[in-house]
Amino acid sequence: MKNKEPLILVVVVFFSLLTYYLVEPFAHSTMHPHIESEGFAYNDLPAISKTGDAANGKELVMGAAACIGCHSLSVADVTGPDPVSAAAAYGVNPPDLSNAGVVYDEKFLSALIKNPAHALKVEHKFDENKGQMHPMVAFYGAGGDIDQEVADIVAYLKSIAISQEELTPVIAYENACGRCHAVHYERWTQIGTKPMFKAKQDDLTFDVKVLDYQDSLTKYMGKLPPDLSIYIRSRGAHYIETFMENPQNYLKGTAMPRVGVSAETAEKVIEYLEDSGDAKRHERESIGKNVMIFIVIFAIFAILWKKEVWKELH
Repeated sequence: MKNKEPLILVVVVFFSLLTYYLVEPFAHSTMHPHIESEGFAYNDLPAISKTGDAANGKELVMGAAACIGCHSLSVADVTGPDPVSAAAAYGVNPPDLSNAGVVYDEKFLSALIKNPAHALKVEHKFDENKGQMHPMVAFYGAGGDIDQEVADIVAYLKSIAISQEELTPVIAYENACGRCHAVHYERWTQIGTKPMFKAKQDDLTFDVKVLDYQDSLTKYMGKLPPDLSIYIRSRGAHYIETFMENPQNYLKGTAMPRVGVSAETAEKVIEYLEDSGDAKRHERESIGKNVMIFIVIFAIFAILWKKEVWKELH
């Protein structure tokens, strides 16, 4: 009797591959749709039409605009409430404004000052007509041309910020993402880097503060934002970049706000996540190259040795 097992194997493999190629791409495209980046251009937001005056912007930030009522400004020695207290009041700790001018896109900053819910794309969550006010109070002007005043504030924030060249991946991440997302591998929590405590009670005290902050954040967001330690490896750089750019493209109705970073800042955030998610990647890449060089050299000597040994037998 003719053996039919090879034929059965061929049929099984054929239909398995057919099922995979018909179903998997469809499922992947449905569950993980590909979103093209908009280049962090924020085309839905108007450009700043005025030339900002940084000196007047400083007066507004320190005075009529009341920015330092909620935000710290470490570059000017202005401290805000501690993160836990701030989160209890606002849901999340408002960012320090020292480097806002370099971390965030200027069009986004301008729109954020005028209408936070619109700039952040969370109007579905904060509808003023229903009395659902965003924790960040909109700036309605200080009596002059509001567009000019907003341009002045942005100009001031840009003037005090470090340069783009000095913006490190750590600073970029902590400003753009770090108040909501922890990174366990870097010991980063939503209230800052966890120190290496000697006393157990100090360690526990810090953990309690983190839990209190996370409770407030969970109530504000609806769920606790995920730890991003290995997100770069599970999701990839493109997904994270485009998610930062507009979370609504992936999760319609999500409470996560648009981050509003510039393209350069987004690259720094990705670099931080790549380093934290794979701390040995640079070392591994270097070793990999050396191993390949060794294999090539070893193969050459092996071929020469084989020819030398067998030359009298051929």
